[in-house]
Amino acid sequence: MRVEHLNCACLCPRGWPWLVGAAADTAMGEICCHCLLIHGEEGLILVDTGLGRADLRAPVQRLGRAFTAIARPRRDETLCAIDQIEARGFRASDVRDIVLTHLDLDHAGGLSDFPQARVHVHAAEHAAAMHPHWRERGRYRSCQWQHAVRWQLHDGAGEDWFGLRGLKTLPGTSDDVQLVPLPGHTRGHCAVAVRAAQGWLLHAGDAYFHHGEMSDPPQRPAAIEALQGLLNTDRGLRLANRDRLRTLATQAIAQMRVFCAHDALELARLQAAGG
Repeated sequence: MRVEHLNCACLCPRGWPWLVGAAADTAMGEICCHCLLIHGEEGLILVDTGLGRADLRAPVQRLGRAFTAIARPRRDETLCAIDQIEARGFRASDVRDIVLTHLDLDHAGGLSDFPQARVHVHAAEHAAAMHPHWRERGRYRSCQWQHAVRWQLHDGAGEDWFGLRGLKTLPGTSDDVQLVPLPGHTRGHCAVAVRAAQGWLLHAGDAYFHHGEMSDPPQRPAAIEALQGLLNTDRGLRLANRDRLRTLATQAIAQMRVFCAHDALELARLQAAGG
């Protein structure tokens, strides 16, 4: 499969460059929303969607006043997955499947731009989004899936995937895309593993936020750790799964690349390398 790395939203919170020590680095001074566009056997596949057109046209109504004021999403529709896909000569209907790491508003906002797609998500994450606890209500925005979503829920024992558990999302095709459960950031948070032409890609979603977390020893700005602490639903699980990812990333497994959803440096490196 051919895979493209897209940035499908740009969040620009005040003071972020200084908080993460990136004041001199324009790219790291913004928060990207790293998505994958996979050219699959039966059509296009998206891994996460970033923010959608409707989110940028009515951010307060769609994303909430607090998120809009703090995250300050750039209202640039050319970043939307649908715009980038149309710029490549495709239509929304060419996106047959969307595989989500989780249903946070900055990962699922583009669902409404692809109403015909099958949407794959872990069953525990779907349950959390449909029936959120009081602490979860701000992160899930039901307006993003008010259309008749074709949900495809995944659960079960799965198969071994480099010591983790992999749930195949597209059985019956040659497209090897797997949900890899890594709860902690949300109840049903997953990474998404993709077997591409150059080897395995592991989109870790929000299991970590900064590339330094995957180094040994880990190095990360204090602001990153504080932000993750505010957002996680289970700190112990999140940290344990982050450690498992770090072990995987530092084992230097041939032809495997691990990256997260919001690190602009990782995105830039992968785009420059062509995947």
